[in-house]
Amino acid sequence: SVTVAPTQTLTDKQLQILRNAAIKMMRSIGTFAGGCNVQFAMEPGSDRFVAIEINPRVSRSSALASKATGYPIAKVATKLAVGYNLDELKNQITGNTSACFEPSIDYVVCKVPRFNFDKFVGVDEELSTQMKAVGEVMSIGRNFPEALNKAWQSMEVGRDGLGADGYEELDRKHVSERLMKPYWDRSLQIRNAFKLGASVEEIADITKVDPWFLQQIRYMVSLENRTEGQTLETIDKDDFFELKQAGFSDTQIAWLLSKSGAEVSDEQVREQRKSLGLKPVFKLVDTCAAEFPAKTPYYYSSYEGENESEVTDRKKVVILGSGPNRIGQGIEFDYSCVHAVLATKEMGYEAIMINCNPETVSTDFDIADKLYFEPVYWERVMDIIEHEKPEGVIIQVGGQTALKLGKRFVDAGIKIFGTAFEMIDFAEDRGQFSDLLTRLDIPFPEYGTAFDEEEALKIARRIGYPVLIRPSYVLGGQGMRIAVKEEELKRYVTRILKTHPENAFLIDKYLEHAIEVDVDSVYDGDQLHISGMMQHIEPAGVHSGDSTAVLPPYSLSEEVMQTIRDHQEKIAAAMEIQGFLNVQYAVKDEKVYVLEANPRTTRTVPFLAKANQVPEAAIGTKVMLGAKLKEFDLKSKLDCWAIKEPVFPFDKFPGVKKELGPEMKSTGESIYFAKDFKDEHFRKPFEFKSLYLSK
Repeated sequence: SVTVAPTQTLTDKQLQILRNAAIKMMRSIGTFAGGCNVQFAMEPGSDRFVAIEINPRVSRSSALASKATGYPIAKVATKLAVGYNLDELKNQITGNTSACFEPSIDYVVCKVPRFNFDKFVGVDEELSTQMKAVGEVMSIGRNFPEALNKAWQSMEVGRDGLGADGYEELDRKHVSERLMKPYWDRSLQIRNAFKLGASVEEIADITKVDPWFLQQIRYMVSLENRTEGQTLETIDKDDFFELKQAGFSDTQIAWLLSKSGAEVSDEQVREQRKSLGLKPVFKLVDTCAAEFPAKTPYYYSSYEGENESEVTDRKKVVILGSGPNRIGQGIEFDYSCVHAVLATKEMGYEAIMINCNPETVSTDFDIADKLYFEPVYWERVMDIIEHEKPEGVIIQVGGQTALKLGKRFVDAGIKIFGTAFEMIDFAEDRGQFSDLLTRLDIPFPEYGTAFDEEEALKIARRIGYPVLIRPSYVLGGQGMRIAVKEEELKRYVTRILKTHPENAFLIDKYLEHAIEVDVDSVYDGDQLHISGMMQHIEPAGVHSGDSTAVLPPYSLSEEVMQTIRDHQEKIAAAMEIQGFLNVQYAVKDEKVYVLEANPRTTRTVPFLAKANQVPEAAIGTKVMLGAKLKEFDLKSKLDCWAIKEPVFPFDKFPGVKKELGPEMKSTGESIYFAKDFKDEHFRKPFEFKSLYLSK
């Protein structure tokens, strides 16, 4: 569900009724001290309500409420559980008020869930009592439209806000069908319905959404309609200001202004906005609606009121977070973000975190020196950078979320710590990277780069089937498929061109029955530290995130492992790596092939850190900031086999095929330590390895 705080459509009387009922329910279940979650349903238009459930524990809602208000529910609940009373505890945000004070907020919070239906062909997208979301984003604004637009900028589904970005042509039939049932994009389809001329009453009758929310979205559409008839030269400051107060991004405004004639870019809008003196201010999240002074630097941006973020004279580094959890980019990247923040602080810098995920540790108010709870979206990030003026940014720990902004940082003259962005981009360019491997005398599968179906078919005929097809600049194997014949290739190309129309896509020769090996390392320009060499039990072709990985390798010869070490060092030196480097290999008939290189952290870094008991993420970050590997204790303490086991959400999607392939489907992982190969955690996946369909 989309969640909004504080409540927007309940009366004060109704809130007090629910508050009193919640307290009564908590007191009725016996003596306990700690967190508690109570859920109610209230009938619109009356004071009638029913209790849905009570959970005498901290919950998913507790994490959201903590980030929304700044009140550390889990920490306070823990202290209550071990014997403290509320009046003995201080509010950490203000530092001088009691934890007894209930939080009060003077802003609007909007939580929007993140789904991954694209990973599961044939899944029922209708939302019901069975949870299907894999992650969520949270946004903060001074009003509901601003918070909702910022939430959609945070989602990373290719949108620049709630519509108004040219993403799709409006189709009356499609919009009508999507409104009939509760689908993940309902708020967007409500906006589309208003754009097509529907009334508040019509949409309320179909969706049962409270008219207040519909009126807010209709207001957003009215701003769109007013802006479409203007140009960059004619739009006045008041109209511009109203758009920004409603959360519209520069990219949305550029698209709206382009509809009246000449094309306008987001950078032109940004420059015009700044020339009019329209810059965001940064407001404190303080738990008390500014009634008391706050000490904790936890901020959000808006276009209302005074700026409350004071800039220090310390040297600063901005760390970009990984955004919402989803398949391919989950909580593993937040682990690296947190340790990057802590390592940055240890190196003497002021660490500034930008992220929008309420489920993460990186968005705890006491991790970074400064937390900006903002979309990891170019405009929002750049506003913060212009305000803070850091020494540079770290983009290698936040997955593709952060990496996608790399070129714009380079163009803006902002320093990227660690490996140069040109080399990060170089690794994604299969042609350049393969030329490098050729110069280094390192084997790789035959391949080709295509932009359309005709090129793809020519490449496949040249290198022979089966082939692996994949778009560039994706995580989690998104859009990757194995084609064993021409008809399949045509079908997959059509799908990729639809979802990634501007990206080149790669056609690789698929190495059947090969062993896949994942290697994470850190390089400082002189020395290479191999964090771990993991052998996959499943055959090559099953995505590395879905594979059972074993550390150290269980069947590779010493000669093969030495070859891999040599290749890793050659690649690191040639790419002038400073920090993290992951390389994936395939071993077939004792020959080692390089599949791809990633000059960033990967989802296996937390696994290796816990298996080896070596702080890999912190070490890599410090190397990016100038430290040398010789300064650290790199010796692994692993004295058995460490097994990384994927966790799948198939029980949430009945009817979906459970076969594995090059597109990642797991939503999590676990670690297990085994003394020998008789352990079932090793034996069972090994027995099933021949059953996986690499297709």
